[in-house]
Amino acid sequence: MNDQHSSENSPHLIRHFTTLQATALNMSNMIGIGPFLTIPLLMSALGGPQAMLGWLIALLIVIPDGMVWSELGAAMPGSGGSYVYLREGFGRETFGRLMAFIFIWQFIISGPFEIASGYIGFAQYLGYIWKDAPTKLVVIAIGVVNIALLYRQITHIGKITVSLWIGTLLTTGAVIVTGAMHFDPKVAFDFPSGAFNFSTGFLFGLGAASRVGVYDFLGYYDICYIGDEVKNPGRTIPRSVIISVIAVAAIYIAINLSIIGVVSWREFVPAEGNQAAQFIVSLMMEKIYGTKVATILTVMILWTALGSCFALLLGYSRIPFAAARDGYFFNVFSRLHPKHNFPYVSLLVIGGIAIVCSFFSLGVVIDVLIATRIIVQFIGQIFAVALLRKNAPNLERPYRIWLYPLPSLIALVGWLFIFLTLGRLIILFSLAALAIGVVSFLIWSRSASKWPFKAPAPIPNR
Repeated sequence: MNDQHSSENSPHLIRHFTTLQATALNMSNMIGIGPFLTIPLLMSALGGPQAMLGWLIALLIVIPDGMVWSELGAAMPGSGGSYVYLREGFGRETFGRLMAFIFIWQFIISGPFEIASGYIGFAQYLGYIWKDAPTKLVVIAIGVVNIALLYRQITHIGKITVSLWIGTLLTTGAVIVTGAMHFDPKVAFDFPSGAFNFSTGFLFGLGAASRVGVYDFLGYYDICYIGDEVKNPGRTIPRSVIISVIAVAAIYIAINLSIIGVVSWREFVPAEGNQAAQFIVSLMMEKIYGTKVATILTVMILWTALGSCFALLLGYSRIPFAAARDGYFFNVFSRLHPKHNFPYVSLLVIGGIAIVCSFFSLGVVIDVLIATRIIVQFIGQIFAVALLRKNAPNLERPYRIWLYPLPSLIALVGWLFIFLTLGRLIILFSLAALAIGVVSFLIWSRSASKWPFKAPAPIPNR
């Protein structure tokens, strides 16, 4: 049941990530280009600053959900993250096989879409510097560069991660300081009439705003995907997750207020078809300091976007690898580079699909990646924690959820709210993808004569 000992003795992957590097990886993923890119989408959801309520709801979801990730990651620090937690929580040889397979199935959709959002943001902000930039060629180029940066041994990647993280902090710091110096509360809190009138439209708008907020926070768990490469994972993983959520929450409050306190939300809402919404932070800096300073800040944002995409592809390339290595996915994904010992097949496949996903609009990308991830991954893990506490009470847990089960219940209600306020087509798409995944699992299991078509082998007593 406990993968920690086997992972620590693995001769294939190197335990190198410290708490600093793990936190840098998470925060690079979380901050990335999200807050610079999604403010227009957030404000458009409810038509004004009241949309910040959605961001608050997102925070109330990810804090308890981070506790769920921390308990699971500390107890079972293996490559693959959710794949390991779902497999062990629901039974390695029974329903855990189904949940693990379905997770990988939906991840092949949601993972590349999340990476693609960073590529889209990079292309949008590049448009401020290069007015007629060929968007499709840009996303292809940045996607290839990201793969090339990761096509190396993990010992070098830890240093690259910290370098990109420093660039991220410098960029966000510049925006926050500028906003604080020129903050106008009349601009920031310019609420439209009837801003808080409750209605069905307000509820769905709040759901849309919360969805954007959740997207901005995604990545607080990224270190869990490379648990096999973390030093002292029982302490490093929970610390990096919790520190990342708290630090980024504070940063996001400052960034959001900095932007809307300088540039009126009425200038970039609605976001669709509005050029100002494409690179709102660049326009903010131009308004205060002029074009030259705005250009420098834009370059820093591009660096931040690259750091986010780098962190995402690093963590996500380990998931199909871990599943294939354990016999839960196609064997080709288990291949390690013969010289540098990293999962190069998985890296190339996930990286390639992400480039293709970059051709969709940002709104569609965010909705699809959130919808396909909620049921199996986020909600599934909440039940996995409960099942493991019941079925494996002796499992070593270096970290335990505070005030359990209250945080799990709060996270569950939050994820259901996000899912049920999605558009009908997105919900149907996610359910259809889930159904096709189940059918594919049954076909795969039948051809391999495995559960549920063959009784699982008895688990020996330990």
